Amino acid sequence: MGNDGGSIPTRRELVREAAREPTTAQIKEAQREQQEHSWTTCPLSHKALARPVVSDSVGNLYNKDAVLQFLLPGDDGEGISSKSDCEEVLCGRVKGLRDVVELHFEIDTELSEHPSDRANAHRHQRREGWICPITAKPLGPSVKSVYLVPCGHVFAEEAIRQLKGDKCLQCNESYTEDNIIPILPTKEADKERLMARGAKLAEQGLTHSLKKAPGSKKRKKHAESSTDAPNSTAAVATSTSASKSNGAGNGIKNSATASLTARVLNEENEKKKKRKMMGHNENLDSLFTKDKKDGAKRDFMTRGFSIPASARR
Repeated sequence: MGNDGGSIPTRRELVREAAREPTTAQIKEAQREQQEHSWTTCPLSHKALARPVVSDSVGNLYNKDAVLQFLLPGDDGEGISSKSDCEEVLCGRVKGLRDVVELHFEIDTELSEHPSDRANAHRHQRREGWICPITAKPLGPSVKSVYLVPCGHVFAEEAIRQLKGDKCLQCNESYTEDNIIPILPTKEADKERLMARGAKLAEQGLTHSLKKAPGSKKRKKHAESSTDAPNSTAAVATSTSASKSNGAGNGIKNSATASLTARVLNEENEKKKKRKMMGHNENLDSLFTKDKKDGAKRDFMTRGFSIPASARR
């Protein structure tokens, strides 16, 4: 067993080592990378996050146009993942625009970022800086951030905790402690609180944005008509006026949402027109002609050729 160029393997080389559990540092590094990705990339379209940005009931961030394309009926929207992949990401939390809240970020005109963010600018892909209007800290994976429902203004969590108010510092709209939503929470306690809040709102017939769920008014109207039949007309009128006042009609009152929806619909219409044009090709139809006698189509191989009457017998 010598002078042949081989080697004798040792036990250390033959026995595989057991898989080691990741260390605390490795876990924190993986969480930091995941937070950076979630703060900069839309999970539906896999594009860079750009305003308008919306959030669901558990604090995840999405591009609003990607959510609109997902909600449109028909085939998979252009520019997003397949409907099945999007449903797997959303987990049934978004069934309409009432299930998301549009976030209002304070923009840093000087694009001030952490030194680490400037060093990793090629990974972030964000062209504008988001900061807390109270502390002026840049919002991102290094700062725990929250937003308020229903207004959607975003702050650093420490600013809301220290001030301890019940009105938004930007728009002066009232809010409760339950409606302080952490953005991309990492603690299990925060995730459980958000899930419990969503279940509580569903029992009350409300959505994440504190608007009425689509089916709640209809059930209420049927209940009133069954208990008080003579006043059914008045109940229907009241329900209709309430729905108009809440903006639940067919029209979209928000100008930004209306323009974004119109743009998405135009893209879908253009896509359908292209499909129809591909199905109807004039050059291909020119190869065929229609016989006036029997109405049959003849191609360029048999055009102008007819079988003699003697040969038909």
